[in-house]
Amino acid sequence: MIANLTTPLIGIVSTTAIGRLGDATMLGGVAMASVIFDCLFWLFAFLRMGTVAFTAQSLGAGETKELHAILVRGLIVAAIVGLALIALQVPLAAILLGAMGGSEGVTRAATTYFIIRIWSAPLALANYVVLGWLIGQARATLALSVQIAINLINMIATILLVLVADLGIAGAAIAAVIAEAAGLAIGGVIAQRLTSGHPPLSRAHLFARDKLLRMLAVNRDIMIRTAALIAAFLFFTAQGARSGDTVLAANAVLNNFLLISAFFLDGLANAAEQLCGRTYGARSREDFSGAVRLVVFWGFAFALAVTAVFALFGPALIDIMTASIDVRSVARDFLLFVIASPVLAVFAFAFDGVYIGATWARDMRNLMLASLAIFLAAWFALRGFGNAGLWAALLVHYAARGGLQALAYPGLVKRSFGV
Repeated sequence: MIANLTTPLIGIVSTTAIGRLGDATMLGGVAMASVIFDCLFWLFAFLRMGTVAFTAQSLGAGETKELHAILVRGLIVAAIVGLALIALQVPLAAILLGAMGGSEGVTRAATTYFIIRIWSAPLALANYVVLGWLIGQARATLALSVQIAINLINMIATILLVLVADLGIAGAAIAAVIAEAAGLAIGGVIAQRLTSGHPPLSRAHLFARDKLLRMLAVNRDIMIRTAALIAAFLFFTAQGARSGDTVLAANAVLNNFLLISAFFLDGLANAAEQLCGRTYGARSREDFSGAVRLVVFWGFAFALAVTAVFALFGPALIDIMTASIDVRSVARDFLLFVIASPVLAVFAFAFDGVYIGATWARDMRNLMLASLAIFLAAWFALRGFGNAGLWAALLVHYAARGGLQALAYPGLVKRSFGV
């Protein structure tokens, strides 16, 4: 489960460290920038999702010689995209931070964080590829070890640079770059050892036209789907920012609860991607359906456990994440929405994994666009309730995502496997 949350966990550590300084403006700035990076990097999550699906399907179909090519193709795309983001950092910062609508102080702090952390882009995206490649082969222990290393290094570096060296937001951003670089170095060594016995990868095999076209088509649809998901969360953050620095900071603290919930639910989605991808590649309808039932069952079990933890320890967790009395008070006012979120999100996360593993990317894209429209309609209807209406609309979005995918699932199984 840890193996899927490096980017948001880096944001959590940065937010928590800055939150201990007790400055709502600085906390709002790092929270805003962290959300932007969560969304910006996750826009290219096809580098992980697509790699998991193609790797698992290749294993299921017995095409083990394709594994090395899948890894290298992904790393090439990650390098191209990451370097492009660095080259475009100035206009990206102006557009994205301007769209968030934060105060002048919050935007200034967020800009500092953004301009430094953007240099981790090629590293973070390459880590997506390595992570997806390892998960696709069901090498969970190796994937977990890399992600634990990244997060431990980030935590230690953040504490040293922010709380000891007093470098503030710049220190948190530098720590993120160091952690991603260390993670890629570790992942590179693991990948090199796993492919050392493979035959040399020919240029013709690496750039085989049919493989590239399928990869591009699936990745395009996953990217559009992810863009729709990101749009919902960016809209959520932007509306919170327009409610003032304290509400923005409180929502950022509560967003960490959502990420903790995703820690469990998206971990199961990863399992669904690998299990469903492998059984889909083997063309086994019975095993595919069994994997789906297993993931949904454990999804609800973990969701209920996380809900109980939030209900019992929510106020204490809020106090740990921020030292601001005002932010603590506002966060507690909206804690109930976070407590309800895990159960409403189960189908959304579980079926994301199923659809990715089966490479039902086009259908996933269309259903996510419909969910975005439902979210915006819900916000419009509930906007008179302020931040409470915003949180309610987000819960509607969770429910719509999972509900629509669950309804479409039987027809997609029939289309893919026959009657």
